[in-house]
Amino acid sequence: MAEIRYARGDATVPSVKGVKVIAHVCNDIGGWGKGCVLALSRRRPEPDAAYRAWHRDRAANDFGLGAVQLVQAERYVWVANMIGQRGVRTGGKGVPVRYEAIDTALDRLAGHALELGASVHMPRIGCGRWSRVEPLVEERLVRRGIPVTVYDHD
Repeated sequence: MAEIRYARGDATVPSVKGVKVIAHVCNDIGGWGKGCVLALSRRRPEPDAAYRAWHRDRAANDFGLGAVQLVQAERYVWVANMIGQRGVRTGGKGVPVRYEAIDTALDRLAGHALELGASVHMPRIGCGRWSRVEPLVEERLVRRGIPVTVYDHD
């Protein structure tokens, strides 16, 4: 059985051949500006613009927790904007990440990755609680035969 591959580096520039999906978690309030998205925006404007339009037109689309927006950034590079956070601030209800939404989004991402014949690349999503997310990645992606690389930034 395949395993998650761990690598040092930047998830926004996967250095493998073939079709790649860069997956990351977004919030449900239209905010784009911390973490992995900053590195994405420096390299590719398409995912940011698409996410903002998706949020702006949310009354007429599927934008919401668990949704996935796949954006083509280059010929062989796609970005998966996965809605896995309610808001952006930690408060009385805990951290904004919603693991059920990440699970749903990863399941949806798997369908896209299989259709594209793509590998998936991501930072350790989940607000520092990788131990909660890793089993979801294994269940939804790796067990379906999708190569996954998780990056720890240098």
